[in-house]
Amino acid sequence: MARMSRPAAAYGRFRNRLSARLSARTKPATGFLSHPEPHTIGYVARGRQLLAGNLMFAGHLIETPGMPWDVTPPSPAYAADLHAFTWLDDLAAVGDATARVQAQKWTWDWIRRYGRGKGPGWTPDLTGRRTIRWVQHAIFLLRGQDRARADLFYAALSRQAEFLSRRGRAAGPGLPRFEAMTGLLYAGLSLEGMQHHIAPAREALGAECARMIDEGGGIPTRNPEDLLEVFTLLTWAQEALDAADMTPTDAHSAALARMAPTLRALRHADGSLGRFHGGGRGVDGRLDEALASSGVRRRRKEGLAMGFARLSAGRTSVLIDAAPPPAGRASANAHASTLAMELTSGRRPVLVNCGAGHAFGPDWRRAGRATPSHSVLCLDGGSSSRLSDPETFGDEMREYLRDGPRSVQVEQTRPAEGYRFEGAHDGYVPATGLTHARSVLLSLDGRTLEGEDFLVTLEPEHKKRFDRAVDEGGLSGLSFDIHFHLHPDLEVSLDLGGRVASVTLRSGEVWVFRFEGDVSMRIEPSVLLEKGRIRPRATKQIVLSGRAMGYSTRVRWSLAKAHDTALAVRDLVMDEVDPF
Repeated sequence: MARMSRPAAAYGRFRNRLSARLSARTKPATGFLSHPEPHTIGYVARGRQLLAGNLMFAGHLIETPGMPWDVTPPSPAYAADLHAFTWLDDLAAVGDATARVQAQKWTWDWIRRYGRGKGPGWTPDLTGRRTIRWVQHAIFLLRGQDRARADLFYAALSRQAEFLSRRGRAAGPGLPRFEAMTGLLYAGLSLEGMQHHIAPAREALGAECARMIDEGGGIPTRNPEDLLEVFTLLTWAQEALDAADMTPTDAHSAALARMAPTLRALRHADGSLGRFHGGGRGVDGRLDEALASSGVRRRRKEGLAMGFARLSAGRTSVLIDAAPPPAGRASANAHASTLAMELTSGRRPVLVNCGAGHAFGPDWRRAGRATPSHSVLCLDGGSSSRLSDPETFGDEMREYLRDGPRSVQVEQTRPAEGYRFEGAHDGYVPATGLTHARSVLLSLDGRTLEGEDFLVTLEPEHKKRFDRAVDEGGLSGLSFDIHFHLHPDLEVSLDLGGRVASVTLRSGEVWVFRFEGDVSMRIEPSVLLEKGRIRPRATKQIVLSGRAMGYSTRVRWSLAKAHDTALAVRDLVMDEVDPF
């Protein structure tokens, strides 16, 4: 997928400004024909922080008792998060009179400043996101408002619908474009006098489904949370069309049928998604609600799901990134996570990846994308994929993945003892000649995960590259670390002189980590970059460290429930709700 050149980006900004000004001339709607249900779910804790004047967007915390529009944005990402109006979800989650008044003040002040098509926020990506929130939370926003203020709201919403009709197809590929088309469809179905937008939006959604949802039900970014968001948008659009006695296009319906089995395969035992390629675990309950609402009951029987392998037995699930990372513009949020894995036991995540750091600023975002932030082997302190130099895309600075694995070989089998995954990638071959291979076996009862990590040279030329790398390093071999990041709710301790690690879950389960090979084990600090929280959560990681001295290096490890851990633990411990 080609990147946008600077002249093309400048022309796109000009088209946005022109379309926004022209949209101000549109005839405003006079009211709602129908109100879609407010499906978007926010965080109560974040809503309360907003009410306290603590504005946390894109990693920047600003305290202000006044209007957020009075604050000079510390970064383009901060401004984008603010103008997208996703914070409406958080205030609506609080739902009381104080939250409603705050939401009304901020919304009508935005209308006063920017509602006629001038100023920031008039991009296809942000307008689609904002329109969905305005329509879904309209009852929340309009309660207690007089006719004059309601008319201002309808006029501003109508202008945004007109803008999307002109520029919605120019939204970024993937989730932003689906948001733009869904926002336009919502406006057409909901607003009086906007019905002429329905047919174009319906057809555009169908065309985007055919173009962006592959035969396996995946999207180019390989971001599980993005896939869920797109699936959710398509489900909402389907429900809105059904309520208006209309039907989605065949491509729309077919895309839902392909995506549902893939999302089920990406679901951990606790109902969350894997933290891969910029995605988080998802809002609690969103995945199961979307799958139920879609009406699609089919499950994926075999093979990879959007490039991920899933092993599941008993109450244990394992997800593994088993495909090359996204490329081109689709890699703007992608991670160097090839062969990284996560493990969940019942309601409790055990092994995790650190997650996406976008909400905590550019430094955390960059750190979260590196290989050491994932539960996988890291060779010689580097990543299996590298980041490009920053490039401008619209008002954002983006860094794309490059020089990553080109070939990822995968085999999944079901031997008598359980469920086996074997994979290998060539991301380190150009620099060191070494191929990283990983084999994991989940027992039939889900109580034991046995793994092996290999570093091997497969071709004569690879041996020469390895020899050169070792010579340049002073003949001491190439260092490697195998990271096992743990969820913050766990406790970990070393036993038997550092040969065994005991991991205790809040449910009372105990998992024991052991290893074999010429490596050392230690417990190090780590973080979990979790959306909806003010700052990263401190946690721990198990790290196995060694040096590759020859053409083949193998490390064996296992993570197993302690023998005295019951087959079924009655997990009644409540999760933390404080986001700090």
